Amino acid sequence: MRQLIQLFGKIIEPTAKRFDRALNRPQLIQEFVQREICDRLIKSEYGKSLKIQSVADWQRIPIVDYDCLKPWILGKENEQRRRIPLTPEPILFYEKTSGSTGAIKWIPYTRSLRKSFNQMFCIWAYDLIQNGPNFSTGKLYACISPQLNLPDFQPENTLSLQDDLDYLDSWLRWVLHPWLVMPKNLKNLHNINTFKHQLSLALLQAEDLEIISIWSPSFLQIHLKYIQNNQALFQKELQNKISYKRLKILSEPQINWQQLWSNLKLISCWDAINAADGAKDLRSQFPQVLVQGKGLLATEAPMTIPLIEANGYVPLIDEVFFEFEDDRSEIYKLDELSINQEYTIILSQKGGLYRYRIGDRIRVTSIYHQTPCLEFLGRATAISDLVGEKLQENFVCHSLADLNLPETSFKTLIPVTNPPHYLLLLDRAKETPETLAKNLDIALSKSPQYQRARLLTQLTPPEVFISPRIPELLALDGVRSGRIWGSIKYPILTTKPMTDEFFARLKFQLQSNS
Repeated sequence: MRQLIQLFGKIIEPTAKRFDRALNRPQLIQEFVQREICDRLIKSEYGKSLKIQSVADWQRIPIVDYDCLKPWILGKENEQRRRIPLTPEPILFYEKTSGSTGAIKWIPYTRSLRKSFNQMFCIWAYDLIQNGPNFSTGKLYACISPQLNLPDFQPENTLSLQDDLDYLDSWLRWVLHPWLVMPKNLKNLHNINTFKHQLSLALLQAEDLEIISIWSPSFLQIHLKYIQNNQALFQKELQNKISYKRLKILSEPQINWQQLWSNLKLISCWDAINAADGAKDLRSQFPQVLVQGKGLLATEAPMTIPLIEANGYVPLIDEVFFEFEDDRSEIYKLDELSINQEYTIILSQKGGLYRYRIGDRIRVTSIYHQTPCLEFLGRATAISDLVGEKLQENFVCHSLADLNLPETSFKTLIPVTNPPHYLLLLDRAKETPETLAKNLDIALSKSPQYQRARLLTQLTPPEVFISPRIPELLALDGVRSGRIWGSIKYPILTTKPMTDEFFARLKFQLQSNS
């Protein structure tokens, strides 16, 4: 099997080597990609509407977000869902993700955009084969999500990607298929508990599992907890299917996960911002495994790749054109960035998004070859993302409006990490906290990412605290942390999670005064 892994490395080597050479010429490569993308724009209806004739007109292209492009992506819904193309290339399918003012946005995928994701994977895989752990089985679990209920409206030709590898070209998926760990009857697993059980069975039977690729660390933790809580059932089901040694490990009061998957060498997952603690827990549970942070990757585009040799995250400079905005609204190209400075990303990609403000904030950490390495710092806009739910401020505003709280003058939604859930704080309300919490859960579940996180139990149900003392208690906590009382503001959505200590203290103070 090691020889097959090396053969796969030879197949993807030209892509990786070409990228490595490109990193020595970031300015030239980015100019080439900019011209290529601009040529697509010129041929599109969107480009014609802007009267773009050459790359010299680039600065006339507006910097936009999804809401600006939504009419061009979906067309007018009352006109038989007619779409006005952003690109001359045929749309293969639409993929859904969270939007800024609503629950869902639909991202068009073309063959060229899929090729960009394909290239990112090949570069990452080659770096791991050359510089990472000594893989010998190649057995891979790539994050899989069950097909949940689809929204009432969706474009025609919609495909909801179920795992990491759905972003790749068919030839690469075919090559990787023999190494994949998959639950049985995946397409028919619509019940969340059945999905968790079948995936746990598949993972337990994969004794030679070497690689786990997931998004949020909590996704893996949920399944580990599920296995721990259902030990007896799994021991019964796996009799004569796994070794006696592993059955014995499975029967221990506290399962030793490293021993259970003794061949595991790599866990790829988010490890920044709110996922940092989750990744730290995985490192303690799997001390002999490389827990590698994922690069900056969104439904809209692949942006950065973790490279072991670079000791950082390198931008995909030969597939995506990058621009960066600083806090003074100045725009920079990639080769104009300064180390240790922070910027927000504006990207142009090959699926029809041009000068698209994706909302990710980065810091330049170092230079690899001649190319800046970019560290993800979080979202530039108000977004809370404990486990991948990506709740956005405008969406939360709409959700709270659905609760009908005319008597409320103070409200803020705050993420809590232990256990991961959301806490709505109100100064007054007519409904009981239990009723409001239930209705809040329903309203937030209009977001597909939040709904999925709830069904997978990555998020527990929201809580609601109601008391006229809440604004004061929050302000006093801010003062204790050194903030000036008069300058303390609590937005509709607070993106920084509440500390366990303050959550416990707040709950005790409110209960003792009830």
